[in-house]
Amino acid sequence: MAASTNPLVKIGRLTISDRASAGVYEDLSGPAIEEALAALFGGQAQFSRKLVPDEQPQITKALKQLCDDEGCALVVTTGGTGPSGRDVTPEATLVILEKVLPGFGEIMRTRSFDIAPTSILSRAVAGVRGRSLVINLPGSPKAVRECLAILAPAIRECLKHLAE
Repeated sequence: MAASTNPLVKIGRLTISDRASAGVYEDLSGPAIEEALAALFGGQAQFSRKLVPDEQPQITKALKQLCDDEGCALVVTTGGTGPSGRDVTPEATLVILEKVLPGFGEIMRTRSFDIAPTSILSRAVAGVRGRSLVINLPGSPKAVRECLAILAPAIRECLKHLAE
């Protein structure tokens, strides 16, 4: 069997959840990210996993580690994008971004609205830090799969540009 010509894609996945980080329940959204992105990249994905509570300094630190220290081309978060007081993922993400890519959040909310009208409550953001694409996703496994399917073409294209 011939070796794959597709390069390995290093992906960071960060779950933000007070309860999952405390062991109250199992993180299901993080594995959903891996499943969807492994399919997107034809098995050429290598994952780095982090799980933190809804605390802005911890989220920011984890994002910087995944982008800067671990060199992930793609960093995907799940959780903490809603309107509640503990939902601070967008704020933590904006602190580390060099360029904001508003189209990612816009299309997720627009395309998800017919499936779940409450999707407009999401404050998810996306952007670039160095050579890393960072994307916030909702906290449910179903929404993770739906949003990654919507974003797949843009993710591929953005990663090509960042690798140049």
